[in-house]
Amino acid sequence: MSDYRNPSYRWGGTAARAGADVDQGLRSYMLGVYNNMVLGLAVTGLVAMGTNMLAVTRDPAEAAARFHSFYLTSFGVALYGSPLRYVVMLAPLAFIFFFQFRIDRMSAASARNMFLAFSAVMGLSLSSILLVYTGQSVALAFFETAAAFGSLSLYGYTTKRDLTPIGSFLVMGLFGLIIVSLVNIFIHSSALQFGISILAVGIFAGLTAWDTQRIKEMYWEHDGYEVATKKAVNGALMLYLDFINIFTALIQLTGNRNN
Repeated sequence: MSDYRNPSYRWGGTAARAGADVDQGLRSYMLGVYNNMVLGLAVTGLVAMGTNMLAVTRDPAEAAARFHSFYLTSFGVALYGSPLRYVVMLAPLAFIFFFQFRIDRMSAASARNMFLAFSAVMGLSLSSILLVYTGQSVALAFFETAAAFGSLSLYGYTTKRDLTPIGSFLVMGLFGLIIVSLVNIFIHSSALQFGISILAVGIFAGLTAWDTQRIKEMYWEHDGYEVATKKAVNGALMLYLDFINIFTALIQLTGNRNN
């Protein structure tokens, strides 16, 4: 259990001062988690927009193909219309597994760089959303996700209730969701995708609160810089994934498609 819940000080001025130090340390630690997460989201957004700019052209003479009302460059055709798209879609998952297996042996700087590299790969993977859905729908889904995420994370941080039983149930649901999602990549069932999106919103909403509580409990005031930084980066990855999955599920449920 985290040290901030079990101060080993006697009553008196020293205990009060130590408690204040722990609270300040916890706030700094959580701020680091959220700062890393926001940085990751910014990298994802910039890479997605940059990729879209390279993949789409307004000049029909430069187009290699057409997708709805968009003209695709040769880069866009390779990215969205060739087997490369499956590599791009599955690459973020490979990054997650590699990150989780290697983080204990990485330096803090390497862990942060790996997280940012993962965020960039995720941006490449999500860039197709800008082709499928209108810009207004994407913006609306993002702000809806931000509002929901903020509320759920705040609840996870402040609640006294142990969310572990709920979280364990949600993790089992998540594994099932991943398997079904991978299957649907190849069968392209719209009905199944609709059901997946509804379940994803519920599962990742619950995981946002639980993960925030887990990240808070990971804090220990005596951690050195390297350990504390890697904990903050790992926590940022957890919340980043919750945010991204809620966003993609909402856009699939509520987004208006380009004609």
